[in-house]
Amino acid sequence: QTQVAGQALDINKMDVNVLEQIHQMGGLQLVMPQAFAETDCGALAETGRTVVEFNLTGESVELPIMGGKTYSAMTFSGQVPGPTLRVTQGDVVQMTLSIPADEVTGHGNDMHASQMSAGNFDSVNPGETSQYCYIAESAGVFKYHCSGVHLAGMDQHVL
Repeated sequence: QTQVAGQALDINKMDVNVLEQIHQMGGLQLVMPQAFAETDCGALAETGRTVVEFNLTGESVELPIMGGKTYSAMTFSGQVPGPTLRVTQGDVVQMTLSIPADEVTGHGNDMHASQMSAGNFDSVNPGETSQYCYIAESAGVFKYHCSGVHLAGMDQHVL
């Protein structure tokens, strides 16, 4: 089962006729291209599209809050919200996320504009750098936030 554009497709509940129709249309890869999006930076760089590079650092900083207190915030490049990332529809987004070795927790980066599962991006541990790419296919304004399939306390981390 997969989730694309808010619709679930349960292969076990489909009749043979529907499966044959999908096959005749070129298979699931052509019917549901979002589920099979290319993420390899090398392959996307060779498409001739404009590649827009972003380098972010996942780090915790103490930010002032009301009442003269501070809050330990998990940030992108020391900012809350993170830096605005601008691309043109059709560009290849090349995201590099680095986590300083002295950071206390791993970070990740769930780019909603990618329209892919956060599982594609996973988490980056202290002292590591990770890079991923995708094509900015949909126009709009999209949020991004820390994520990571293997991060403990993910809800608190995103908040």
